[in-house]
Amino acid sequence: MLRAVTATGGMVTAPHHLAAQAGAAVLREGGNAIEAMIAAAATVAVVYPHHNGIGGDGFWLISAPGRPPVCIDACGASGLQVTPDFYRAAGAEAVPRCGPGAAGTVAGTVSGWQAALEVSARWGGRLPLTRLLADAIRHARQGWAVTADQAAATRRVVDDLRDVPGFAAHYLVDGAVPAPGTVMRAPALGQTLGLLAEEGLDSFYRGAIGRAVAAELQRLGSPLVSDDLARHRSVRRRPLSLSTAWGTVYNLPPPTQGLASLMILGLFERLGVAEAEGFAHVHAIVEATKLAYYVRDRHICDPSYMAVHATTFLREHLLDQYAARVDFGRALPFPYDAQEGDTVWLGAIDGEGRAVSFIQSHYHPFGSGVVLADTGVLWHNRAAAFSLDPASRRTLSPRRKPFHTLNPALAHLRDGRVMAYGTSGADGQPQTQAAVFSRHVAFGQDVQAAVNAPRWALGRGWTGPATDLKVEARLDAAVLDALRAAGHEVTPVADFDPIMGHAGAVVRHPSGLLEGAADPRGDGAVAAL
Repeated sequence: MLRAVTATGGMVTAPHHLAAQAGAAVLREGGNAIEAMIAAAATVAVVYPHHNGIGGDGFWLISAPGRPPVCIDACGASGLQVTPDFYRAAGAEAVPRCGPGAAGTVAGTVSGWQAALEVSARWGGRLPLTRLLADAIRHARQGWAVTADQAAATRRVVDDLRDVPGFAAHYLVDGAVPAPGTVMRAPALGQTLGLLAEEGLDSFYRGAIGRAVAAELQRLGSPLVSDDLARHRSVRRRPLSLSTAWGTVYNLPPPTQGLASLMILGLFERLGVAEAEGFAHVHAIVEATKLAYYVRDRHICDPSYMAVHATTFLREHLLDQYAARVDFGRALPFPYDAQEGDTVWLGAIDGEGRAVSFIQSHYHPFGSGVVLADTGVLWHNRAAAFSLDPASRRTLSPRRKPFHTLNPALAHLRDGRVMAYGTSGADGQPQTQAAVFSRHVAFGQDVQAAVNAPRWALGRGWTGPATDLKVEARLDAAVLDALRAAGHEVTPVADFDPIMGHAGAVVRHPSGLLEGAADPRGDGAVAAL
């Protein structure tokens, strides 16, 4: 069992140990937390391809002593030719989840790396991009070992993706799902990363790499064109924030579900739960989740199309009203469709107190499945988050950002601690964030214990919508019985089930001591100096 890691010089946590090691190596050479995160993000994009890559989206929260947190939205919008008519002409009633038609939004994560580098330079960063991408390039060229998680994800999607252009050639072995331990290589992706290191990250959008990417996407049948990539820029936004008795918690604004994560904590605080791991703890977070998702599903989309600003729902009187709807004797109904998908969350803190909470994703496992032979880029399928229904809050139109479940979290606590935390898991993300935060901050567990403890996920599933409450079976039997008695539809799952996501956290104490955790449900580690 993993135990909390403590250090003073710097720390990186990631769901794959090679990514954590890549970030720690940068810290060891004098890099800051932002530079370490770019190294870790590039590495995890290579060695954990089922969850993320440079053909996906990303979001950043960055903190430094004496400075307000910085938020980077590196989410790509739909292309100019990506319209409902494009899909209807192909006989589709919805945006497809795989194939070239699913590759309908720009991949923004590389632009987020660039924006983060610019922040780093203003905060004393000095390491060259060639160094920051070196580990990712090496792993792409020399190979990495397939994890059990990658093998399982491949098995889940292989029937859908087998015939998608490039997928079998890059992520199957002789047409079969690779076994754990199989060494895979991505030479074309390694070459692309090498070119980005030499030419600059902007080349992905407005240089030779961007032109090659757009040309192959078009040849394969994607509606994206070169101008869509050339127009893309990441966006600096003001993070959402929630003031609590524990301190100020930050998360991402729309188009992410960061609002839901903050609402859950605001509601949980109002419900006055006195201890961890009991019925009240689980029930309060589950009921808060239902109320937060009610707001999320009715309001959150591209912020340019929202009728009500997200901060409205964090006002005290509204949180009070929603909290009053929670009955500790009876569960609220949960008639909402689950949001599917998966991702990677990573955290870093350096010795001077700069902290990063970061997330990037392909959306569904292996995204669209489309792998571009010329560049080795696996393209995401975030366009599938759009609806073709013109009455939908998330209807598809050109140059529009899709709804995102991605939301990294960061807290400045009243006792002086800084905590960067997050998880993978689509609908499970706000729920797991609340579980980890409440255990560590409200109830005093060390962060590794908070991550290890039994988890639950409302509506989370690998295969389609679900409304049940999945709970790891090692949760106390009396709590399971009490949840059922209150009306929850409880489905026990395996201990340390990957369906619960790969959570993590890094904490800087006022003394300068660093504490970190990685999830035993994943393949990660905490690497520290």
